[in-house]
Amino acid sequence: MKHKKFLFLALAVFSIGCKEEVLPKPKAMLRLEYPTADYQTADTDCVYTFDQNSLSNIKENKDCSLVLDYPMMKGSIYLTYKPVQGNIRELLIDAQKLTYEHVVKADNIAPKEYINPNENVYGMFYEVSGNAASQSQFYVTDSTDHFVTGSLYFYAKPNYDSILPAAMYLQNDIRRIMESLRWKE
Repeated sequence: MKHKKFLFLALAVFSIGCKEEVLPKPKAMLRLEYPTADYQTADTDCVYTFDQNSLSNIKENKDCSLVLDYPMMKGSIYLTYKPVQGNIRELLIDAQKLTYEHVVKADNIAPKEYINPNENVYGMFYEVSGNAASQSQFYVTDSTDHFVTGSLYFYAKPNYDSILPAAMYLQNDIRRIMESLRWKE
């Protein structure tokens, strides 16, 4: 009788001990892929032109401030135009102040200078990482007559990991806007 109890206990321990450990499945990451950007010159009545991604819809205001809406990514790039009237210093301070207001939620703000002397376009691009409201900010100017600022916003509560693929795609569009921006004569 003792052997039967021992054998039963040994068999129970053996069968329980040999099972594979059950582990929870890791969270899956959503893979977002967007089509290759197709650019054409934006058709506006403003004093500047730039290359616009065909995925965006442009909304023009009478003061040459524009919204490039990306419904597929639930985001927009806001462009604001201001004439320079002896106030370049104030415009630069305002543009930089707007960017650094995101420092509370941002993990990092990386500035990158942009200089195109052939087209008289000078500016700064700011890549904002973390759960800030805007993932990118920029400004461009000719230093004497024109000043354009831009900001990227999404229609959702900021969650950097979730919006990162769309943010990276639209940051490329912002760089293209800066590189292709031309002042009209």
